Amino acid sequence: MDKHYYTLNDFYRKKFGCKIVKLSLDANFTCPNIDGTKGVGGCIFCSKTPYIGDKNDDIIVQIEKMKKLLSNKWKNPKYILYFEAGTNTYASVDKLKEIYEPILKISDVVGINIGTRCDCLDEEVLSYLKDLSKRTYLTVELGLQSCHDKTLKSINRNHTRDEFTHAVKKLKNLGIDIVVHIINGLPNETPKMMIDTAKYVNSLGISGIKIHMLYIEKDTKFYNIYENYPFKLLTEKDYITIVAKQLQYLDKNIVIHRIISNPDLKKLYKPEWLVGKFTLLNKIDRYLIDNDIYQGDYAGRNISME
Repeated sequence: MDKHYYTLNDFYRKKFGCKIVKLSLDANFTCPNIDGTKGVGGCIFCSKTPYIGDKNDDIIVQIEKMKKLLSNKWKNPKYILYFEAGTNTYASVDKLKEIYEPILKISDVVGINIGTRCDCLDEEVLSYLKDLSKRTYLTVELGLQSCHDKTLKSINRNHTRDEFTHAVKKLKNLGIDIVVHIINGLPNETPKMMIDTAKYVNSLGISGIKIHMLYIEKDTKFYNIYENYPFKLLTEKDYITIVAKQLQYLDKNIVIHRIISNPDLKKLYKPEWLVGKFTLLNKIDRYLIDNDIYQGDYAGRNISME
């Protein structure tokens, strides 16, 4: 089936002309929302994504192990390194250089994705990111989750929409590609609120987006919250229709890096319908085709900052 939205695979093929594999790495960063600087415990859904291997492996070892693990799947791919776990600019620039500089020497690495927060981008860090972007394909991934301050407060996010907007403006002024993460199904949010988040993200003029479904993993803070104060999670049907509408409000040039969540199935508690990742992707594609829905239907051509 032809996709009705701009996929990450299409973008990478167009930009690099070859197969790109993204390796998820863990540089052992913490977060100001965990260590007490801004909060403790992290966001209510926080779950540190583990590197598959010995947690004491340094970055170069992680890269080599993952490349070996995937060596039989693709022939001679290029790699983008995704620093996913924690807040990956939450350190001194000297510390950031210790982590990021060595990987620039790896010949088959063509880019770096750095996951961070909007409140961990001071001027010194921004200056280093600008320099880094001149030497590799750099993407900064920012967790937003919702554009609604009431929701951000309720999920213990500890930053505001205005702070997020300000950070995006700074990164855009440096010419750095930005990917924004949003979550559908957050407590007390209506479908309209979720669609409004997509509209807000579209107004920022960002490069890409990751759309997630809120899910609950066993033995987490969020699991305990849900057990004591259960709320209605989105059904699969609701999620598909909301995503379809969100896509219509996203400019056609925004790359859809992710359109569903990818939980650890061993830990997943709810919703059960997230188990079938590829089945769900096919259902989204079929819904878009059957309803003649395309990314950018309502977004328009002009994108401006709010």
